[in-house]
Order: sequence, then C-alpha cells, then structure tokens
Amino acid sequence: MIKNISSIPSESIIHTDICIIGTGAAGTAAALSMTGRGLNITLLESGTDKLDKNTQALYAGTVVDERLHSPPDKYRHRRFGGSTAIWGGRCMPFDPIDFEKRDYIPGSGWPVNYQDLAPYFPKANQLLEAGEYRYDADDVFGMDKPLFKGFRSNNILTNNMERFSCPTNVGSRYRRRLELAEDIDVILGANCTGIRLDATGTHATHLDVASLNGKKVKVTAKEVIIATGGIEAARLLLASNDVCETGIGNKNDLVGRFYQCHIAGNLGKLTIFGPTSNVRHGYEVSAEGIYCRRRISLTEEAQRKAQAGNMVARLHFPKIVDPSHKIGVLSGLFLAKNFISYEYGKRLKDGHASLTTYLKHFKNIILDPIDTVKFLYHWLTKRTLAKRKFPSVILRNKINQFTLEIHGEQYPNPNSRISLLDEKDTLGMPKTKIDWQYMPQDIESIRRSLNVLSEEFSKSGIGTFEFDTEQLEVDLTRFGAYGGHHIGTTRMGTDPESSVVDANCKVHHVDNLYIASSAVFPTSGQANPTLTITALSLRLADHIAQKLNAPQQSNHSRI
Repeated sequence: MIKNISSIPSESIIHTDICIIGTGAAGTAAALSMTGRGLNITLLESGTDKLDKNTQALYAGTVVDERLHSPPDKYRHRRFGGSTAIWGGRCMPFDPIDFEKRDYIPGSGWPVNYQDLAPYFPKANQLLEAGEYRYDADDVFGMDKPLFKGFRSNNILTNNMERFSCPTNVGSRYRRRLELAEDIDVILGANCTGIRLDATGTHATHLDVASLNGKKVKVTAKEVIIATGGIEAARLLLASNDVCETGIGNKNDLVGRFYQCHIAGNLGKLTIFGPTSNVRHGYEVSAEGIYCRRRISLTEEAQRKAQAGNMVARLHFPKIVDPSHKIGVLSGLFLAKNFISYEYGKRLKDGHASLTTYLKHFKNIILDPIDTVKFLYHWLTKRTLAKRKFPSVILRNKINQFTLEIHGEQYPNPNSRISLLDEKDTLGMPKTKIDWQYMPQDIESIRRSLNVLSEEFSKSGIGTFEFDTEQLEVDLTRFGAYGGHHIGTTRMGTDPESSVVDANCKVHHVDNLYIASSAVFPTSGQANPTLTITALSLRLADHIAQKLNAPQQSNHSRI
C-alpha cells in the first residue's frame, strides 16, 4: 500500500516489524526482498512521486569549498525512488581487490569480501534492469573483438566492461508492486527527524516522523534500516543525540568522517596506430539489449606492484570547451550547456568564454553539418524518446586519438567529513556542513597507474599514451568531487573503535539499527556505487529476515 502521511492522524503510533527510511535503490531492494516472508514492512519517504522544491530544500547546507564539492541538494532527490530518478544507470561491481586490506592504502579493508556479495550481484543487476550479471567483454561479445586490435599486456585489462540500466527509476518501476504488496506500507511525505534509543543507548525504541505541514507521528519497529545517501545517513545519526550526546554510533567521533567520492577527470592523449577499425570505440549492445562499454584498468597484481589504488579509464573525446577540436557536435553541446543536466552541464562551464570562443563554436557547427544532424537525430531517437536510453555522448572515431576519462579510488581521509551546523531546516533538523578533501596520495596513486598505462602501450607497439604530469592534479580536481557518490561516512568494520557499523551493516552497540547505503563502504573502489549498494542491501534483507526467523521469500514475490 502507498499512502501519504496526511492520511494518518497526528500523534499516531505506527507499529511494524521492519522500518526502512528511504525508497531509493537500497530501500526498495530491501523491501522487495523481504516481502512475502511473513513480515510487516514500512517504508518512509520524505518526498512524493514528483520533485517538490520545499522537500528538496531539506537537503540544503553549506560546502567549505564550492570549487571542490557541489551543494548538497544537487545529485540527490528527496522523492519516491530517491536519486534513481536522476542517476546515469552505470552498473559495475566492485572488484575483489576493492574489499581487501592493502598496506599502501591506510584504512582499507572491508569485513566482508567479494564472495560474500557474489550471490547478490545477479539479483541487484536484475532489479536495476542491467541485464545478465556478465561483466567480461570477451565472454559477452567474443574474444575476437578486443578493445584494441593487437594489444597484449600482463598488466592492463581491456576486457572488463560496464552495463547500463535504462536508467531505472525504482520508484516508478516498482511502484505498482509496492502498492499491491499486502505486507508493505509506503508512507510518502514522511521525514524521519530522529531515531530514539532506550536509556541504555542499545536499542532503537521508535522513530520521530514529521511532515512539512506540521503533522507528527511515531514509528516503532523491531528492526530499523537507514537507506539514505551517505550525507543524510550521517546527518540523521549525528542529529539523534538525546541519549548519545555526540550522536548515535559516534562515541569515537567517526560518524561523518572518511567522506569519499571518486577522483576523476579527462586528461592525456592516447594515440592508436593504424586504421580506426583497430579500436572498438563506444557502446555495444548485448544479446538482451543492454548498452555496454569497455574500460581500461590495471590488473590486481599490477596495482599491488605499483602500490596504486584501483582506477579505470574510458576512451573520451577532446575537451569540449576548446573550439579548436572543430567538431560540430561538441560545439553544439557547449552552446547548449545551460540546458543540460547539472552534472554534465557543470563540466561545460570551465572558465570564462569570450565572444570569439562562441563564434568559433558556431563556425564548427556550420562547417560540420552532416555529423551534427546525424548526432541530433540519434540523440532524439535513442536518448530523448527511448525507454532504454543511450547512456552518453559518443562521437565517431575519425583519427584514433582520445583523451582518457579517469575514475579513480579515493583514499580514506578522516579530515574529509560531514558535520552539523547550528542552523536548522524547517523541520528543526540541523543542516549539514560538507568538507570534502582529497590528499596528495590520491593524485600520486593515479599518477602511478597512468605511468603503467603509458609503459604498456609503448611496449605493445600499437600506440602511445602521454599525459602532463605537472598538470595532473589540476586535471583531476578541475570539477572537484565526482558526481553523487557519497561514500564512507558510517564505515563498516569489525572494531567499534575504528568503524560505525559491523559486517552486517548494524550500528555497533545498537541491536536493531542498520544502514543500507554507500555510507558504510570503507573504501570507494573503482566503480560507481549503485550496484554494490543494491547487492549489500539484498544481503542485509536476508540477514534481518533470518534474524526474525522469517521463511524464505515465496516464488511469486521474488525480485
């Protein structure tokens, strides 16, 4: 059932077995996994089906350095389905090495490993509509179709790939299923403003819930799951300080710390010798109709040898803002930057553009009309009007020269953090202060990886890769923290002295409070977090169901 909090009498007490805060990928996955198992499940959602500016304003806060991090109300949506309403759909599991403790990355090491999540990745792939759980391009498309013809390396992989969801908005996609489920109640317009513990601080007795128009209710649950993003999860724990003065789970001042995103940027010049047919550039479509794209990465052994964090690279086009590329499509994107989504439009507003620059971009469009028209038609039919959308801009490879789009692991840093302000929002919740920081080690790690790439391409004889080592930090921090990957603020571990939640995502010392979010990731890995968040949430759902002695999910209710 789906209802609005306005239909519930004020000061009501709602009793349930499982209460999940948030209806994004994590919350929806957990609820769908537990339905049909004899449990009563309540999902609290701050927003409604459509984005509301007053609800979205609840995200508002401050950023210490706006050059390095976007305002907290960007990249996230407070609405039914959460931020899956605006995500790009990129799916890729974490690699086994991402879970390992690595001596050269302080703070690395998860209390779970890849094999612990392996049974849940296929289910997560299915729920996110990314097709089969197959991420080896040789397996999917055949070994006779490599990324680079003739490239051989013991240190570089070119056969791993990404799969792309529709992108699926779990709110609209699973709305009907949640609405019909007799054991699930979704309450819209319901903002959790506090988690209340008993006098010992070891058990969550109830949740305070409020609407924007002043209605207040309480929810009591056997088990509580915080399924919000990394910023909001930390905010809720820190703000719930009536019993634990410093906030729930924050005895050791860890909540909100180790805030990570990814280190990313477009840089360097990769030149591949021979005809353009030597490069499989762009997206390929799998047999079940899923857009896939290959990536370049270091093997696990090469990472260890170089003492570098995990990093992937994608083939990319020249810098858009510079009209010297003479590509009409890129110039068209530059001129349309104010009409493009926040994340991508931001990357087109690099510095001040003069009138001369604009005129040169217009000239590029005029002199490159055929490719421009082809691109516009393709974008309209394969992106704008398509249900499964073409993931991003890909240009025809004309000269076998590319920049590399880098997506690298950020090292855990306790000084990179989320904290609370004295200023309150309209519900009386403290607003957030975001101080995202990177370290020299983050840049040096990527420098080491790029050096390996350069050496391997040189040895292969098929091409060359060059990058400006003096410009590297500027290139990697030009647009600051990458996207909406809010990671690490309630990190997972075995020791309460150095972590907030345990291997089952339960807050240490609180017997019924869990976090399903990238907030629990100790390290950021190389991948966008959504697929791993979803797999971790499915694992958590099984753990809680077993804890409550619930039976296996009936077949008709399976994801």
